[in-house]
Amino acid sequence: MSLQSKLSQAIRDIPNFPKEGIVFKDITPIMMNPELSLEVVDHLYEMYKGSSLDAVAGIESRGFLFGYPLAMKLGVPFILIRKKGKLPHKVLSISYDLEYGSSTIEMHIDAVSSGQKILVHDDLLATGGSAGAAGRLIQKAGGEVAGFNFLVSLDFLNGKEQLKEFSNNITNLVAY
Repeated sequence: MSLQSKLSQAIRDIPNFPKEGIVFKDITPIMMNPELSLEVVDHLYEMYKGSSLDAVAGIESRGFLFGYPLAMKLGVPFILIRKKGKLPHKVLSISYDLEYGSSTIEMHIDAVSSGQKILVHDDLLATGGSAGAAGRLIQKAGGEVAGFNFLVSLDFLNGKEQLKEFSNNITNLVAY
């Protein structure tokens, strides 16, 4: 069975979460399966091992789950992109709108150096708000978005269109 099929079977739909009308794609069953989780990390490594990435950035919090192991396996730094007020050092901030509200994300001011090529990883691409904000944050620090990677893409929300200003290298493992 393909990785895509395994992930599609593992991901469960949670209707009306976090609010009425939203069908949440829950990836926690993947986390309960260590073999499948390792297969995801190995697959991501194979996708990016020959690239010239300088770092992987993960968006809080589910972007940390596979982004950090991928960075370790690639031998590059992992950059935490967190919600406002969660990082202890000096930060750069970007505010943005998302599907059901607004938010601010931050990154340590010294996390990205000028010209570095950064892969942005998160669990899910919906409208592209969070990932686009992460891209702007990386650019604000002088870095270059080398691409975006997601476990899941909700293609009907056209989030990839929002990200093409940063990179055309936009990949996902499962699409709905």
